[in-house]
Amino acid sequence: MIDVRTFASLGRFQIDWLNARHHFSFGHYHEPSRMGWGALRVWNDDEIQPKTGFPPHPHADMEIITYVRDGAITHEDSLGNKGRTVAGDVQVMSAGSGIRHAEYNREDELTRIFQIWIVPETSGGTPRWDAMSFPKADRAGELVMLASGDPETDGGLMIRADARVMGATLEAGQSVTYSPKAGRHQYLATTKGVVAVNGERVSARDGAAITDVDKITLTALEDAELVLTDTR
Repeated sequence: MIDVRTFASLGRFQIDWLNARHHFSFGHYHEPSRMGWGALRVWNDDEIQPKTGFPPHPHADMEIITYVRDGAITHEDSLGNKGRTVAGDVQVMSAGSGIRHAEYNREDELTRIFQIWIVPETSGGTPRWDAMSFPKADRAGELVMLASGDPETDGGLMIRADARVMGATLEAGQSVTYSPKAGRHQYLATTKGVVAVNGERVSARDGAAITDVDKITLTALEDAELVLTDTR
C-alpha cells in the first residue's frame, strides 16, 4: 500500500516566525486518520524566519531527528550541548528521561527543516544529542543511513528505536531501491523534486505512507532529494 499525502493536504500552523506543515496530528492540528505511522509519531515541515526559533522547552521519551533542508539550525540544551547543523546535515536528540532544548535560526536567511519524532523502544534513559554530515556529493544515487537503532551495522547516528532514517539525492532518471522487512512501516517525504514511488508520483514536500510492499523503487522524475524512514 502506498498512500500519497499531498503538501496541500497537510495540517498547517503559521505565526510571525514559523510556517509549519504537519504530516501527522500535532499541536492544534488533529486528524484521527493521521495519528502516526507505526512508531513514527511526528513529521513536521518547518520554515523558521531569520534570528528566531523555538525557545527552551522540555521533552521526554522521544527520538527527535532534525534534517536541515536550507539554512542552518543552532541547538542548545540543558546538558550543555551546543551545535550548528547546516543544510543537508542531520542531528538527533534522544530525550530519554527528560531534557530541555532550544532550536534557533541564527542565520540571515530562512531555515527549512524536517522535524521527525520516533517513539523509542523503552522509556527513560540518559538524554543525549549528536549531529553528523550527510555526504551528498560522494553518495549521490544511494540511500544513506542518517540514523538507526543499530548504527554499528547500518551506520548513521544512534537512536533508541527499532527504526532507520535514510536520505538520498537523485538526478533525473536515477533510481534506488529499498527492501523492507515484512510488517514494517515506511514513510517518505521529498525536500525538492519529484519521484515515483513504485510508480506513484510524489511531488516536492508531499509525503507517502508505505506498508506491505516487498520492494520500494524510488525513481527521480527530476532532480530530487528525499528522506525515508522505516519503523516497526
